[in-house]
Amino acid sequence: MVSRFELGTDGPGAIIVGVDGSETSLRAAAYAAGLARRQHTRVIVVYARSASSLLTLADHTGLATRAAVETHDAIEEQLRTELAKQARIWGVDASLEVRRGDPLTVLTEVARDVRADAVIVGSSQSRGHRIAGSLAVRLVRCGRWPVTVVP
Repeated sequence: MVSRFELGTDGPGAIIVGVDGSETSLRAAAYAAGLARRQHTRVIVVYARSASSLLTLADHTGLATRAAVETHDAIEEQLRTELAKQARIWGVDASLEVRRGDPLTVLTEVARDVRADAVIVGSSQSRGHRIAGSLAVRLVRCGRWPVTVVP
């Protein structure tokens, strides 16, 4: 059975964009904002604070852990400040969602929670992703949302 069309319910409801402070992720955020403005939808900027790394697990002094937390705090604060400023300039409804965990897990959780219509990420600059697979490739493999990769 085909559902009935409801006036005002066509088009996307939410666009998710993953950011990590890198140049490509910031370009992805700008692209998502433009898309959200044209489609009259909201954009949710997602920052995944990485869980502990091998370096922090092996650190018995706590210095590496403290440095990692301070770095994530600085990135988060910069993203909040920049998003508030840019949302006004872009003229879009934008919010920042910060969660701890692997970027793939965090992006899929947020996209599921808000019933996202699309996920946008910046292209990876890491050589290691040629072996393990980039975030974008792993998102596509999930197969739940259209994924746009911004160079």
